[in-house]
This record gives sequence, C-alpha cells and structure tokens, in this order.
Amino acid sequence: MIRRSASLFLCLLITASLPAFPQDAKPEFSYSGANGPKAWGNLTRAYYSCKYGHMQSPINIWGASREVLPAIQFEYKDTPLRIIDNGHTIQVNYPLGSWITVGETRYELRQFHFHHPSEEHINGEAYDMTLHLVHQNSEGQLAVVAVLLRHGTPNATIQKIWDNLPRIRGKEQEISSVTINAAALLPQTTGYYTYRGSLTTPPCTEGVTWFVLKTPAEISSGQVTAFAKVYPHNARPIQPKGLRVISQSDF
Repeated sequence: MIRRSASLFLCLLITASLPAFPQDAKPEFSYSGANGPKAWGNLTRAYYSCKYGHMQSPINIWGASREVLPAIQFEYKDTPLRIIDNGHTIQVNYPLGSWITVGETRYELRQFHFHHPSEEHINGEAYDMTLHLVHQNSEGQLAVVAVLLRHGTPNATIQKIWDNLPRIRGKEQEISSVTINAAALLPQTTGYYTYRGSLTTPPCTEGVTWFVLKTPAEISSGQVTAFAKVYPHNARPIQPKGLRVISQSDF
C-alpha cells in the first residue's frame, strides 16, 4: 500500500511539473524572439523532441569515417511547379513518381525547401544556403538529402522558383506553365556524409536518415539576396553531435 501511494504521488508530481497546453493548440514557431529555437520544446508536448531529443539536427559535420557506402541513385522526373510559402520557408511539393534509391531502399521525393544561411556546417564552416530534399519510404521512414549552396553561377531552376514566389502565405499554387526537375539542383558529384538525426523544424522528429552531399552546388549572389528578402534567417542553430557516428562515402 505504501509503495502504491508513493508511486501515485510520484506520477502526480511529474504530471504537475509539465506545462499545460490546450488540446487543439497549434503553436507557431519562429527563428527568433519568444518562439525561437530555444523555446520550441516548450511550446507544446508535441515539440518535446526539440528540447529533450538526443539525435537532433542540424549538426556540425566533422570527424566522419570513410566507408564503402552505396551511391545515391537519383530518379527525379519533370513536374509542374507546385509551390508554397509555408511561413517558414519556400517549399516545392513533388508528386509521387520521383525517388532516390540507396542500397535496397527506395525513398519517394515528397518536397524540397530552402534555408538561409545553411543549417549544416562542414568542419565548422557554414554556407550561403541549404536545399533540403525530403523523401519517405514505404514504411514511412524519412531521408533528407541536403545540398549546400554557395555563391557562384546562377541556377536556372532556382530562378524559375524565385520568379514564381507566392504572394500569399500558406496556400499552395500550381503553375502548370512552369516545369521543373529537382535533378537540376544537384551538384555533378554526389558523394555524401550520412548520420541519424531529426527534422530541423518542429516537431523535430528523430529517426531521420541524413545524406549531406559533400560537393556544394552553386547559386548566384543575387539569388541568395532574393531569398533573404523573404526569409533573412530561417536556419536552426547547430545541435550537439553527442555520440553519433558520422560516415562518409569513399567517393
């Protein structure tokens, strides 16, 4: 009886220590201010991984062990531009039928979006922007291909996207007259770093497989500036690497 009472008291104590949130609360997060990254985990229980997770992204990639890893096979198709400004980034949604294959696993491309500056760092170095291509396999597991973007020549596909930025946030627009192919956003060589991490925005879900391409792609300074006018800073700060192992392909 004493043990049951003690256990009940402990449960009540833990429950009382948790913040109370409305059941239907959908808190808005941001990259600065009261709802910035340090506060994400306190906004709702659904975002607890942002604060208490141990495999969070992005990270500073260093000390990667070189291994014999399968190449990423990219099978991206042409598609009409489906674009949305979701309030945190510019996102392009992709219909089923484009995918990557890594070893025996196939992941469908679902969407890609941009961060300024880069979320990933390589040996402590940040880049001008990052492109995240988000994929999902048949079991619901996520894989993100990260493409670092640096100043250089203009990218024609990015210019198509910038030329059609939505004027209204939160509403997808399909522009059937504009065709894009995500393959045009990739660098010529696709060797990569890989590690287990999380989504970089709430709910910061863990269990995401990251493939960070070692070779950056180029984007003009004007294209960087155009994005920065819409989102001056939408990069989550670097998260602790912890005991995670980072591997890199031998190509």
